[in-house]
Amino acid sequence: MDVKAAVELAKSHISDLFAQEGVSNLGLEEVEYDDAQDQWRITVGFSRAWDNQGAAAMYALGAAVIKRTYKIVIIDKDGKAISVKNRESAYAG
Repeated sequence: MDVKAAVELAKSHISDLFAQEGVSNLGLEEVEYDDAQDQWRITVGFSRAWDNQGAAAMYALGAAVIKRTYKIVIIDKDGKAISVKNRESAYAG
């Protein structure tokens, strides 16, 4: 499986898995191939409806911060998503 196919699979998996949570702004963040495990580690970021609650107040204060969730999707050699894990962001606000 090439990198483009792995990324599309990871994004599709996240979109389907979190569909009821109002996922938006879904995008690729990082890609890593693990030779030893023969797996892709794809990090995708997205926003959920509740991430932006209170955004109007933040904008009023001059802050343009939209929270994002980051997930690492592991894709095996057969093109199957085998896990989804949290990836902490550097931004703690």
